[in-house]
Amino acid sequence: MDDRLSRVFAALADPTRRDMVTRLTEGDATVGDLAAPYAVSIQAVSKHLKVLEEAGLVTRSRDAQRRPVHLEAEVFDLMTKWIERYRRRAEERFQRLDDVLAELNDDTRHDRIDAPKEGTAS
Repeated sequence: MDDRLSRVFAALADPTRRDMVTRLTEGDATVGDLAAPYAVSIQAVSKHLKVLEEAGLVTRSRDAQRRPVHLEAEVFDLMTKWIERYRRRAEERFQRLDDVLAELNDDTRHDRIDAPKEGTAS
């Protein structure tokens, strides 16, 4: 699983590929459709798509003479589960830190209340 996850994150490290994935969230597209907004060749876009395909993020099918590219949403479930696991761990650590800080704050407040005021006998 980690190897697949590494391929997914590596594929998404490139801003052009992230943009293509974003555009595919709206629906399937052909290589030509995906290449349109970029000042690069169809071959360059095909190379980006090959990386996304090897990572399992997209698949290509045949529809008559068209070869639409389809976004594979279940890969995002894999990523989300991985991210969520570490988000929960971080949240738990932050909660423990909040508890320690609250305790320190309470101790400091009690020290100020318990301390004799200047000019008074203790």
